[in-house]
Amino acid sequence: MVLAGLTLLLSACGGTTAASSSTGSALSLQMLAGALTSPPGHVDGTAALAQFNDPQGLVRDSSGNIWVIDDASVIRKLSPPGQVSTLVGSAGVTGSSDGLGAAASFNAPRAIAIDQAGTLYVSDTGNQTVRKISPSLQVSTLAGSAGVLGSSDGSGTAASFNTPWGIAVDSGGNVYVSDSLNHTLRKISPLGVVSTLAGSPGVSGYSDGSGAAARFNGPQGLCIDAAGNLYVADTDNQVVRKVSPAGVVTTLAGNAGVAGRSDGSAAQALFNQPTQVMVDAQDGVWVYDAGDASLRRIVAGQVSTVLSASASSQGLSFAQLAPIAGLALAGNAQMVMSEASGVVLFTGWTP
Repeated sequence: MVLAGLTLLLSACGGTTAASSSTGSALSLQMLAGALTSPPGHVDGTAALAQFNDPQGLVRDSSGNIWVIDDASVIRKLSPPGQVSTLVGSAGVTGSSDGLGAAASFNAPRAIAIDQAGTLYVSDTGNQTVRKISPSLQVSTLAGSAGVLGSSDGSGTAASFNTPWGIAVDSGGNVYVSDSLNHTLRKISPLGVVSTLAGSPGVSGYSDGSGAAARFNGPQGLCIDAAGNLYVADTDNQVVRKVSPAGVVTTLAGNAGVAGRSDGSAAQALFNQPTQVMVDAQDGVWVYDAGDASLRRIVAGQVSTVLSASASSQGLSFAQLAPIAGLALAGNAQMVMSEASGVVLFTGWTP
């Protein structure tokens, strides 16, 4: 089981750690948990025998555990020895209850992040809330009110969201959310006070600028670097955006409104429905292009396609995988990805 050998990196999409680089080798893809031939299901136990049902976001903690959203209702843990367990929520039971472990319930959560103390944060998309899971597995609602759509800033349940999607947390414990159908980025303080960092609620469009002057169109994936810069998959604009800690929005790569797959300089590159982003230890930004089923990397102002249906790799081929729903850094030149059947380990890329 390769999992035991993964080294900790500051989790890129919703996590918070960094590590040194290593020299890449041949690209390799392998199932870390679950199996491509398994039917959808919910089976805990040995990683190879475990079954998953369309897992979404995932994140790695400082002990090497991988936490995965699954079944639209639970949070599962893949431990370094290769054991899968369901620790939060109950399979097949949706709801909005706070509580300890299995007593809590969720409704179609999409993304998960972890802070330096090991607290997990979940964008509970179907509930229109952001949830918090303590290291002791106590679940509480950090912000928003279950079933209430809106764009209000405020404290705790006074705030409202409209399809919260991507999630990230900085070193100070501030949580960031891509509020997809509000076309904004929201910031939640450690005390649960919600503010709009960038974009204008309910106003879609494309514009770089500061705070409310910026425009997004259905943003989804979100991640953060060690300096506190956010990277956003601005999905319906077909671009990747960068947002400074002060809320200044710029376009990192792509051409707004133009879909395609073209590598080269960031200003000339094209994306096709970017949905997931992850930043690595060298500040390379990884992008999953859902419309074209490819994994791209942006580094030093250049965009390249690393994995696609035609790319060769040891073990599994990228073409065998269902759409990727989550990306997380897992070690030097190591990444974990979630797809419909489970968790995939991607190794061998050059940092």
